[in-house]
Amino acid sequence: MQGKLSLALVLAALTTAGALAASTVPSLRALRWLPAGVDLTDALGRTPTECLSAAPDAQTAYRVELGRAAFRSPLLLGGQAARAGLACESCHREGRSNPDFQFPGVSGPPGTADVTSSLFSSHRGDGIDNPKPIPDLSGPASALKVSRAPDGRALETFIHGLVTDEFDGAEPPPAVLDGLAAYVRALSPAACPPQPTRAAKAADLVEDARRAARAGLMALDHDDPAAAIAMVQAARGRLGLVFERYDGPGLAPQRAALTAADRDLAAVLVQLRARDPRAAGQLRAWLENSDPWARDLVAAEPRSLFAPSRLAALRTVAR
Repeated sequence: MQGKLSLALVLAALTTAGALAASTVPSLRALRWLPAGVDLTDALGRTPTECLSAAPDAQTAYRVELGRAAFRSPLLLGGQAARAGLACESCHREGRSNPDFQFPGVSGPPGTADVTSSLFSSHRGDGIDNPKPIPDLSGPASALKVSRAPDGRALETFIHGLVTDEFDGAEPPPAVLDGLAAYVRALSPAACPPQPTRAAKAADLVEDARRAARAGLMALDHDDPAAAIAMVQAARGRLGLVFERYDGPGLAPQRAALTAADRDLAAVLVQLRARDPRAAGQLRAWLENSDPWARDLVAAEPRSLFAPSRLAALRTVAR
């Protein structure tokens, strides 16, 4: 049931984006949690740089890649959050904070969220409107309320509660939960690049999808199909974010290529759920065949909603 729901949610997002291709207000899901009047060229045209420390060994690197992809996947949270397109990264962009996050019914001022809201949780909803500032996960450890000590499981316990209680999500695969903790532990102010932000680019989201797919292959090498499924779902989610930006005249070929790429990943999911041994080969082939359409996306980017000029032309924030 979880797998069928996950696939349906991703396809619904893609279908909605396609249906609004001719709309004056494109279906960018992030518009749902941006405050009215925000500078879209900044909020959607730039993204924080990631403060990710290098992994000390291959096994840690594997766990970090699992967590990094899951952190960016709405399907991790499930429930109303997944339907809205929210992921951990929505509040913690690139593992930092999000001063522009203002979700109706959950936030107070921009940059806040009520983690005990009944909107997302049937477990922790307390009926009290008490939004709190969103913490920067890449900031000093002393400013965070949960210990990241690797010799304890406090962080894993916290993340598990966040997924299953705070957002009513399904039980995450054990390797994915460990990966989320490994990813958060790898975020450090010492690893922050000199520039705090960079331009949002299609190539970066495509590379996120590729990284998730590669993590899926690693999960299969670890004989963990549940983690592999989560990674392919995460890859599809990143493609969905690219798809919604290629909304406009003359971009139908790019949207068709993304839809085909997503369809191929959906086929891999079917194989993974059936324990079909061909899934690894199909996922590997997807990676090998991604260069041509990825290059075409980059070439067409100046006409897409990655272009500052097109973002500046958006005057209405859609809820």
